[in-house]
Amino acid sequence: MILEILGSALIGLGLSAAAAVLLARRLPARHLVLLAGGLGALFGAYVTHEALGPGHVPATLLGALGVSAVMISLLLRPAAAASASAPVAGSVPVVGNTSVAGRAIP
Repeated sequence: MILEILGSALIGLGLSAAAAVLLARRLPARHLVLLAGGLGALFGAYVTHEALGPGHVPATLLGALGVSAVMISLLLRPAAAASASAPVAGSVPVVGNTSVAGRAIP
């Protein structure tokens, strides 16, 4: 149990530190990233340990890694802010005054 706790904490902190360095422009403050990654890993280890039971250390650490990665990914911001005048990719331009059903709007 101690190995799972320490291992998951190290995995979470290592993953969040790597993300904070590699994605520094797209993530909030470094301490928030480290906190989210570490706590996410501990929570993931807890849930995985409770689901599988004792004796599944590699699977528990893998669960910790997965939940930590999800928690860090929730902190990511978009790469570039889209301008208000730029068209949305895949949008269809509106021609004339037509409603959704295709009937003309009076």
